[in-house]
Amino acid sequence: MLRDPAVSGQFYPASKKQLIREIEKYISKKASKEKILGIVSPHAGYMYSGETAALTLSKAELPDNIIILGPNHTGAGARFSIMAHGIWNTPMDNVNINGELAEIILNKTSLIKEDEEAQIYEHSIEVQLPIIQYLKSNFRFVPIVVSYGDIKQYQEIGYAIAGAIEDFEEEVLIIASSDMTHYESSETAKTKDNLAIESILKLNEAELFNRVRKYNISMCGCGPVCIMLAACKKLGAKHAELVKYTNSGEATGDFAQVVGYAGIIVK
Repeated sequence: MLRDPAVSGQFYPASKKQLIREIEKYISKKASKEKILGIVSPHAGYMYSGETAALTLSKAELPDNIIILGPNHTGAGARFSIMAHGIWNTPMDNVNINGELAEIILNKTSLIKEDEEAQIYEHSIEVQLPIIQYLKSNFRFVPIVVSYGDIKQYQEIGYAIAGAIEDFEEEVLIIASSDMTHYESSETAKTKDNLAIESILKLNEAELFNRVRKYNISMCGCGPVCIMLAACKKLGAKHAELVKYTNSGEATGDFAQVVGYAGIIVK
């Protein structure tokens, strides 16, 4: 299956030349590259969160294999959906799905289902790809769309992904696509988001899950981040670092109703 862009021309430019110009405004060409196990990267329109995403992804020594976990905004498809075969098209070029790694993941847990319906119109994974393509010309990836679950399910999926990576025996980066608090004041968003970020920096997915529920934090990618943290810890992660935190008010000037964006690396 060829998966065509769903938000090209909306979240980012549809023209390759314009897209490259847009990404070059945000990318850090001088960033020191590190071997990173996991990343939290936002997925709003590039004018809002592109800089945070680009600065964070710029810090990674990007491997040939990447897993991208994104929340399900459309409600379509399986609750935990993987597209195991096919090609994703972006204005930059085509990206092949890593079918071998996807099949290993499917064999590790019954929670994840092979499903294309959840993937076709979901933007949270798509918007990561052009920035990665700018930074690395050749890679394969596995897209996994995550709907609501409990912490035990997220941990099971995370452990399955870690086991699959160990079996795959090649370096794999796990990206969790997530925006933070939605449509609250800048002050309230920062307070709530700091609680979530604190848990991520502690590599504590259970605390993150509980805080999101307790404090009503409208972080859309809580599930993907919990899964990423569980997987990375199984793979030996010991440290996390906040690269950048901002909100949409920095772009619009409206600080009364913002969306928060955090870029975090896990090593």
